[in-house]
Amino acid sequence: MHALHWHQIDTVLLDMDGTLLDLHFDNHFWLTHLPQRYAEHHGVSLALAQAELLPLFRQHAGTLNWYCTDFWSRELKLSIRELKREIAHLIALRPDAEHFLRALREAGKRVVLITNAHRDSLSLKMERVELAPWFERLISSHDYGFPKEDQQFWFALRQDVDFDPARSLFIDDSLPILRSAGQFGVAHLLAVRQPDSQAGPKDTEEFAAVDSYAKLAKDITAR
Repeated sequence: MHALHWHQIDTVLLDMDGTLLDLHFDNHFWLTHLPQRYAEHHGVSLALAQAELLPLFRQHAGTLNWYCTDFWSRELKLSIRELKREIAHLIALRPDAEHFLRALREAGKRVVLITNAHRDSLSLKMERVELAPWFERLISSHDYGFPKEDQQFWFALRQDVDFDPARSLFIDDSLPILRSAGQFGVAHLLAVRQPDSQAGPKDTEEFAAVDSYAKLAKDITAR
């Protein structure tokens, strides 16, 4: 990962799932736990459940519905909130994420969480990991009515938080979202090399990527 010029960064915008938290919880929920519960609830085989769910997931990917627990609860006739609670023990911070957040605070940076997660999911995760105190604000894209993939999200965020894109760093594990931020003018962008601890590293294409928050934290304090 190339060194960041921390003296050029005032605001740090951070994604939650796959960036600060291990994406294993979400991947396990959507790809394994939900299909199993859906199969049981509707009295169908797991294979049939997956065959019904996967096209729906594909259809709504990247839209606000995809991230909305209310939408999926209505669509699938299941309480997504309750199903997530069943596996909440899998919610975990990525290694050294807290160390990184502490270094940001000590360096006097503004730190804002921006997530596509619905407020229900955000609340559940904040119950399991003590992240909230590190942030000036916790923002869900549902507050604005647009996902981070959409330029409208960034316009709304800028009005709300009043940050300078040219002096901001944004870290996210989604490449389409990083491209959307770049299009809006966010100058410093980092992807995440391995969002899910149980899956291999991913190709972050044109983006430099975070391999280690400990290294990043050290980099901040060195400047």
